[in-house]
Amino acid sequence: MGTAAMLRAAGVGAGDEVIVPAFGNAEVAEAVLLAGALPVFVDIDPSTYCLDSAEAEAAVGPRTAALVAVHRFGRLADMPRLWDIGRRHGLLVLEQGESEAPYAEVEERRARATYLDGRLRGVRTPERGAGHTYQQYVVRVLGNGRPDRDAFARAVRAKGVECRVPVKTPVHRMPAFRRDVCLPETERAADETLALPVDASLTKREMQRIVSACNALGGLLQPAF
Repeated sequence: MGTAAMLRAAGVGAGDEVIVPAFGNAEVAEAVLLAGALPVFVDIDPSTYCLDSAEAEAAVGPRTAALVAVHRFGRLADMPRLWDIGRRHGLLVLEQGESEAPYAEVEERRARATYLDGRLRGVRTPERGAGHTYQQYVVRVLGNGRPDRDAFARAVRAKGVECRVPVKTPVHRMPAFRRDVCLPETERAADETLALPVDASLTKREMQRIVSACNALGGLLQPAF
């Protein structure tokens, strides 16, 4: 059952608000609209890229009926705290996960992530966290935000390393969902994050190429003050 159907089945609809993350794709916000409710965008925890539980609770109002947590990049949202918020405020709490990979594949990705963690310089590597499955290996490119991140990505690709910007536009900045809200961690993550490959199929030579390409560039960028 999809998110919209689960919301409708729980009686969430017209006049209700649903707390959702703005960092990610528009799928969850679209599901809220399909259910007839209004998405309320909340900031993320910068270490997990998932809903910040304190910000979620602060957004609860008289029309709030539910919240939807999305597990991101292989990190889990803080479900115990979010379930507690749901219990205390009488909210429906839904979680949207990522596709499960076989255990052996996850272990291969973790091994490659460990390799990168110990060798990358000039970028901020992901916080490991319990149970991280590295659906994506997302680093922060230090510097002056989006221009430096985008220049870094172009230069790394030119050296033969595939990489991608995981979230190009936060949902609250998309024309269909534009909201005048201040979500600093979401904005910063959208400007700084870059996903590097950690696929189980990568060879040691390819992993070395990733490190070499990134380290040759990382020292050129300095954090903004």
